[in-house]
Amino acid sequence: MESNYASRIAAIRVITRWLQAGTFPDRAIPDSPDRGFIMDLVYGTVRQRRTLEWLLSQQVSRMPQGETLAALLVGTFQLFYMTNIPDYAAVGATVAAAKRISGRSTGFVNGVLRNLARQRETLTTTLASQPAAVRLSHPDILYNRWLHAFGTETTDALCAWNNRPAETVIALLPHCGITTAEWIKRALAIGDDIKFEPHPAAPDTSITLPHGAPPLTTLPGYEQGWFIVQDPATNAAIDLLAPQPGDRILDACAAPGGKTIQIASRLMAAAPGSDTPAELLALDFHKERLEFLRENLERIGMNWVKIEHNNAATFNSDKPFNRILLDLPCSNTGVLRRRPDARWRFTRHRLDNLLHQQRAILNQAVKLLAPGGRIVYSTCSIENDENMAQIERCLTLHPQLRLENTTTHHPVHNQTDGAFAAALILN
Repeated sequence: MESNYASRIAAIRVITRWLQAGTFPDRAIPDSPDRGFIMDLVYGTVRQRRTLEWLLSQQVSRMPQGETLAALLVGTFQLFYMTNIPDYAAVGATVAAAKRISGRSTGFVNGVLRNLARQRETLTTTLASQPAAVRLSHPDILYNRWLHAFGTETTDALCAWNNRPAETVIALLPHCGITTAEWIKRALAIGDDIKFEPHPAAPDTSITLPHGAPPLTTLPGYEQGWFIVQDPATNAAIDLLAPQPGDRILDACAAPGGKTIQIASRLMAAAPGSDTPAELLALDFHKERLEFLRENLERIGMNWVKIEHNNAATFNSDKPFNRILLDLPCSNTGVLRRRPDARWRFTRHRLDNLLHQQRAILNQAVKLLAPGGRIVYSTCSIENDENMAQIERCLTLHPQLRLENTTTHHPVHNQTDGAFAAALILN
């Protein structure tokens, strides 16, 4: 029995810490043989939080707190969204987990979950008549913003997209010379029952891994550095940056490093055999995240890339750069499938703080740019405030810049992560 509820214990504890302290759920999930199932429980519960709380509100007069609420959310998620789990298993294992964590509320959790299971059909019908933001489990502030920007159909489709588990996508690095067809052929040797497919948005460079695929470390080319985990929308910013051998390049908000590695790989592909194809500096304010980048650069064989812990909003250099990538801190509204907790952190106050931070970094980057050089401004947001509105403001403040091009990826329209990128040229 213990193996059946140990994963629920882990999930309830992660959700409790998230509810009480705002801990990032993905960083709190423990390594264990059941990590995949725990991740499904945690991510699903976080995604569907608003809907789950509505369902619970139909059973309780006052919402509980702490571990009791976490247990109820995890149990309700299983009953309404994990239909492959029998009711007796979802209820029994969750109640057993709640008893192990805190026996005081075991009877309450058991009663509420059993009532939900009995009334599921009626509750599902009633839920269908609730406001869209409740049914689709998004905060009103986001739903209403998107409704104004995109209309009802696209907004509802976007919310539905955000509520689906995100597949893992790997990007093959250009300097390795491996095609998607070649990689898939090698991967099938692991097991022909696993379905690897080229990503429709980038079939020549990206591969979608199925749910339940083997660990990344066991896949072909991991040790050789053939690929990184990266959505195809990411490449738009690198395309606009157009790095060339001999360039002096700054990746000003580099961690965790996916774009840094893509830049370096393109440079290595364009200058095969060169020990240092360009001067590439990866900068980030978060020192601990730079260690992850350092490890990946070493694994892939890119030790020539320089890494520096610094603040992009105040960073100075005696020598200008002719390519600067700004992959800026943002609201993450284009990647809510992958970061489900970000929807619940979105507020007007937080957005205003991000806008101020983005402007400070962009204004500082202008000072570091060589004549004729380019800045690529990039976010994983779909909010106009963080995207085109920031570019228009920058062009007004800095008339010496001109806008060369922009790209926008919208999850509903492109079937990728949401992303924005703009290339600015210094005249």
